[in-house]
Amino acid sequence: MTPTEMTILSKADLLPDGDVSEAAMSRANIIGMSQAAEGAVLRPKDFGAFEHDLRAALAARVARLAADDTLAAHYLSSAGDKAILADPAETGKSYQLETVLAFVDKVANQTRDIDAEDVAQLQASGMADADIVRLCELVAFLAYQVRVIAGLRLMQGSAA
Repeated sequence: MTPTEMTILSKADLLPDGDVSEAAMSRANIIGMSQAAEGAVLRPKDFGAFEHDLRAALAARVARLAADDTLAAHYLSSAGDKAILADPAETGKSYQLETVLAFVDKVANQTRDIDAEDVAQLQASGMADADIVRLCELVAFLAYQVRVIAGLRLMQGSAA
């Protein structure tokens, strides 16, 4: 896999022959595992209640909440008719996803404030425990990805 095919490297807009790009590629095993993790959480074979387009929309939403429009656009391209859910102002009511979106937003923005009641609300909405785990995996991966991309951008001297 080339650097342009790896989301973390391509969305960090690294200069191909720059020091930061060289440093990142010296950790190609970590970048490769990150790419594999992205595939596992965004396009798993067993997607449960979260089909691939919905996962992409949620990923774009988390990226937007982190003010990373480049990463959000990357995921929006796979969101299909669920792209509206990437808008942080969207409640998800028309998709019956209000509880899911509220949970995603809280996990993305106020992780330390998540408690048993938040999980209980997902369960009360009819979500299976396995799907709650899938949702948490997705948001946790996006938090990691956003931070790595932001760090690479900062190392290169760019803020966007």
